[in-house]
Amino acid sequence: MEKVEPVPYWRLSTFYLLYFSALGVLVPYWGLYLKSLNFDARQIGELIAIIMATKIIAPYIWGWIGDHTGKGMSIVRLASVLSCLIFSLIFFQQSYWWLAFVMMSFSFFWNAALPQFEATTMNFLGADEHDYSKIRVWGSLGFVAAVAIMGLMLEYYSISMVPLVLLLLYGLLMLSSFIVPASCRSQSEHDQGSILTVLRQPQVIALLLICFFVQLSHGPYYTFFSIYLQDHAYQSSIIGSLWALGVMAEVVVFLYIHRWLPRFGHGYLLLLALSLTSLRWILTAYLVAYPLAIVFAQLLHAASFGVFHAVAISLFHQTFVGKHQGRGQALYASVSFGAGGAAGSLLSGLSWGLLGSTQTFLMAAVFAFIAALLSWRYIKN
Repeated sequence: MEKVEPVPYWRLSTFYLLYFSALGVLVPYWGLYLKSLNFDARQIGELIAIIMATKIIAPYIWGWIGDHTGKGMSIVRLASVLSCLIFSLIFFQQSYWWLAFVMMSFSFFWNAALPQFEATTMNFLGADEHDYSKIRVWGSLGFVAAVAIMGLMLEYYSISMVPLVLLLLYGLLMLSSFIVPASCRSQSEHDQGSILTVLRQPQVIALLLICFFVQLSHGPYYTFFSIYLQDHAYQSSIIGSLWALGVMAEVVVFLYIHRWLPRFGHGYLLLLALSLTSLRWILTAYLVAYPLAIVFAQLLHAASFGVFHAVAISLFHQTFVGKHQGRGQALYASVSFGAGGAAGSLLSGLSWGLLGSTQTFLMAAVFAFIAALLSWRYIKN
């Protein structure tokens, strides 16, 4: 009888907690920090797009290495150490080109860590993959705590403290990567042949396009939402609370999605999530002057990220198995948060200045609707 490898629940959860705590500072407040350095909307969009753009290549490169060496956690540790060290270079100067260089170098390693860690987590879980959300929820809680605490701190301290807080969190993340053991559980031996054979399937092509368009639609949100609210007289603590509210809605999803997936199926949940995502951006575009409407729009983060991410992780785990597992998770990161996120940041940076905030969020709603149409046509239960 095969010995079941115990799941190091708290050590896995701690890594997610710290990783997404750092993201909870970076995503809502990095744009505000760049604005404080007197960069314009186009430059802010470009600098944030650099972080996203490295996700196009970096996760797949490291995923290929992880699949061929079986050293996923070693890659996570190396990436955590180097990303922390490189980020510290940001304190030398704050010129546009120096920041571009540091963020490109930092994010090449930073973006390598999570896909490999996701694969490690799924290996530990084995047949109990539906329990993934119980571990991943700690990442969402970390994001909530970080975004709320940072928002309150900025009521009393300068925005210039954002890089210091990030460096502290990256240091803690680096330490946490060394307490997570590598999974000894063997991957599935199912042979899919070449990964190109998998990628040629129409459903897989559609899934990749859906992931791209979803993150493309999130571009204005991740790049300009804090600035958008600030321009409409929302205080820093309120901005932080609204970000936290969205992720709390996501937390609820992660607590229950393991029940919903078997009951409703991937196709139904994905279509619902994408339709609500489109509605979210429409509300954000037209009703920013009404706080209750923005509160409701933020609650829809439960769909636009929570349901979507849980369904996508499950679909990629089922689609890319055996020797393709690491690259499957890497492709999810590369196509969605990488290509989609970078294109979304760049496009929103251009659109924000040329068309205005309302039209930019409406464009996001159109992208989400395109993703919903692809889901309706190709993703079945």
